[in-house]
Amino acid sequence: MHELTLVLIPGLVSDARVWQPVADALKDSYVIHAANVQRDDRIEAMAARLLADADGPLIAVGHSMGGRVAMEMARQAPDRLRALVLANTGHDTRKPGETAKRQAKIDLGHDSMAKLAAEWLPGMLDPARTSDTALIEGLTEMVIAAGPAVHERQIHALLNRPDAGACLGRIACPILLLTGRQDAWSPAAQHRAIADMAPDAEVQLIDDAGHFMPVEQPADTVARITEWLSRNKERTHV
Repeated sequence: MHELTLVLIPGLVSDARVWQPVADALKDSYVIHAANVQRDDRIEAMAARLLADADGPLIAVGHSMGGRVAMEMARQAPDRLRALVLANTGHDTRKPGETAKRQAKIDLGHDSMAKLAAEWLPGMLDPARTSDTALIEGLTEMVIAAGPAVHERQIHALLNRPDAGACLGRIACPILLLTGRQDAWSPAAQHRAIADMAPDAEVQLIDDAGHFMPVEQPADTVARITEWLSRNKERTHV
């Protein structure tokens, strides 16, 4: 019998640092797979690669774009997904006018990833944290490390994202939806909409956190996920 694997999926221009506190907290209870979603330019391809990279039954934990990848994994392999943890994410398809805005970010990234980070990151945080130098420096370092080619690939993946809402009603495993109360990009209402479409989902909000909630409030994020997994252990370990 395969051990249960926790697949930790970062979002746009992000890496394992986003979910490291969760990995550290749960490494004795689960096999930890730090997902790399920097190689593909489609959500569907990212999901297929992660399903091929990890063995056996899975719990997918996705942040932002990573949440979309987690939902796509459940669509592609419903028999393997035991639970989903979706943080600061969404389910919709491309919005009117989105292409031009995303292309402007691609162009800025090719000019300077540092400039991209400086323009993009403040709106991704709880407004009270935008003067937190250590937080901004750490996130900026992560964005710069991703580089413009990865950024462009991931933006194309987001622009061509599938309608996750079309499959949510068929996801039978339990789902935890987490977002920051100050997340202006993926607000609480968006997560409640996902929960309304899924058969078995609950929404929890974390105070004093924006879109980078797992980095802004790592201890609270770990506590919420750990408690929820413990409460649902009998169902996820089937």
